[in-house]
Amino acid sequence: MPSHYSRAQILLHWGIFLAIVVQFLFHETISGVWRQMQQGAEPAFSPLAALHVFLGLAILLLVVWRLALRLTRGAPALPEKEPAPLKLAAHGTHMLLYVLMLALPVTGALAWFGGVTDLAEVHELLFQAMFVLVILHLLGALYQQFVLKTDILSRMKRAG
Repeated sequence: MPSHYSRAQILLHWGIFLAIVVQFLFHETISGVWRQMQQGAEPAFSPLAALHVFLGLAILLLVVWRLALRLTRGAPALPEKEPAPLKLAAHGTHMLLYVLMLALPVTGALAWFGGVTDLAEVHELLFQAMFVLVILHLLGALYQQFVLKTDILSRMKRAG
């Protein structure tokens, strides 16, 4: 089991994170265009909506690459002094983040390109769940770093 993530794993982590932040920031733009389409209007071209679609597909590809690296290279173990319930919460949060990072682009693409309206609702619910999980992930990392003093953040700053 490696002691740190590889350079590729670190770059993928932060690249996907930045893409997700952009998705959060411009969520209302794509939602507005979607509402116009559902009302039968032909929306004007929106560069931000196009960016949302492009980034969603890019996130899907990057997450598949990241999962392939995780399966072939592995991931560092959580710090030994971390309490077992927190380790379980961390593993569960990571698993759910991966599921959402795969499911969001798929449901979004099927809704957008396939016109599957029900999946747009699922996509919206998954978006909200992703927002909550990203915040929990961030708070968990900060708690480990500054309260438990595990130096967990160093694993995503330098390659092993």
